[in-house]
Amino acid sequence: MLVTYLLLAIAILAEVAGTISLQLSNGFSRLGPSLVVVLGYVVSFLLLAVVLKRGLPVAVAYGVWSALGVALIAGVGVVWLDQRLSSVQVLGLVLVVAGVVTLEAGGVSARS
Repeated sequence: MLVTYLLLAIAILAEVAGTISLQLSNGFSRLGPSLVVVLGYVVSFLLLAVVLKRGLPVAVAYGVWSALGVALIAGVGVVWLDQRLSSVQVLGLVLVVAGVVTLEAGGVSARS
């Protein structure tokens, strides 16, 4: 299961790279970032498919993938893209991550 979660982590990082590059591509007018968008999303979805094939339930895989992706993208936006988050947005991110943790914890108790 560790390998499955490692593949999921790589999928998340690829998706984050693709999404951040989407903004940097300036509407696909810059070749380098545009190529990273396509490559990032292709790698991300391929790895997500592998994770699902390895048996991770879709609710958990997609929940972790999307929630951590959103949180990481928000963090990158704040740190490197000079974007701001309101306290309400930060609370929303905390709730999303807490929801995924709860979803995973419920899955562990259901599998036991």
